[in-house]
Amino acid sequence: MAPESTSLAQLESHLSRVAWLIKAPVDAPYFQTYIFPPLFFKRLSDVHDEEHAAALVELHGDKEAALFPDTYRFQIPQGCH
Repeated sequence: MAPESTSLAQLESHLSRVAWLIKAPVDAPYFQTYIFPPLFFKRLSDVHDEEHAAALVELHGDKEAALFPDTYRFQIPQGCH
């Protein structure tokens, strides 16, 4: 079964509802204050995971070498992932 496609309008509506639940009723323009930072940090974490997986493949599973900072576009402090 193919994954269900979501339109931009549906995504915006869903995120608005989520923001409403997370931070009680606030004016719509202020939703970005609460939603964008977690989405940004989630994307950084996802990119880091993708780059780590690619490094492991390229380095034939060498976990220590895969941790070198040059392997990643973004540096995520220890304990913040």
